[in-house]
Amino acid sequence: MAKQPYIQSPLNYIGGKYKILPQILPLFPSRIRTFVDLFCGGCNVGINVSADRTIFNDNISYLIDLYRKFNDTPVQETMDYIEQRISEFQLSLTNENGYRELRRIYNEQKNPLDLFVLTAYSFNHQIRFNNSHEFNIPFGRERSHFNSTMKSNLYTFLDRLHTKDFIFSCTDFDKFDFSELSENDFVYCDPPYLITTGTYNDGKRGFTGWNEKQECKLLKILDMLHERGISFALSNVLIHRGRRNTTLLEWIEHRGYTITYLNKNYANSNYQIIDRESKSEEVLITNYHHEIQQGVLFE
Repeated sequence: MAKQPYIQSPLNYIGGKYKILPQILPLFPSRIRTFVDLFCGGCNVGINVSADRTIFNDNISYLIDLYRKFNDTPVQETMDYIEQRISEFQLSLTNENGYRELRRIYNEQKNPLDLFVLTAYSFNHQIRFNNSHEFNIPFGRERSHFNSTMKSNLYTFLDRLHTKDFIFSCTDFDKFDFSELSENDFVYCDPPYLITTGTYNDGKRGFTGWNEKQECKLLKILDMLHERGISFALSNVLIHRGRRNTTLLEWIEHRGYTITYLNKNYANSNYQIIDRESKSEEVLITNYHHEIQQGVLFE
């Protein structure tokens, strides 16, 4: 029987891993009791992992509120609400006034499903909040709408949510309770990347930003998991536009963790960092070995 295609998140979340799932999922353990998606974002990874239990965590409360609403509401009721709001505010590729009015109402009432409707018509379908925790993405004129692909992705995503044991957690990564985890559990981390820039890690959006201090905290947590015999995988970049993440490089070298290099045509690639200084090197770092041959950190 042919393998079913991966489920794609209905949210266009910055840094989403949907396109590289064929590279990273085969590197995960084959048997997982509890899977923790510590920086879940759009949930592209966790929704596709085979585990007895999956915990989605993120520190953006409005995002987790949306997932909880998705999880607690019958699928057709969710779809009907979305269509009703689109009709009520006459949302379209050109009706900016309707979009602005729904955005105003959402920022007053914070109805989670209204957030999803807004993302359907926001610029590039993006999610962003200001320091006052107001959704502030502009209208995606002639670009964004609740199209058939987005609708199909939402249906499939909701169906999966209602057929498995998913738990949603909203806390900063360093406050997450790892105490109940043990062997056969697995922690996946896709944090903001220290050496790239983006609105999600600038610390100016009303939520905790990302800096070297945060990076070091995360690496210490991963070391703690390793010492307890708990497997982890960390998505990150080692080099980006000539910048090197020296903190991460030194940590990997000191701890002897495994590196798998990922590339844009979705196949594993082995090469040496030292020869690719000008490119962005996205990697998966694990505290266990797997069958796919690894790249070389230094000559």
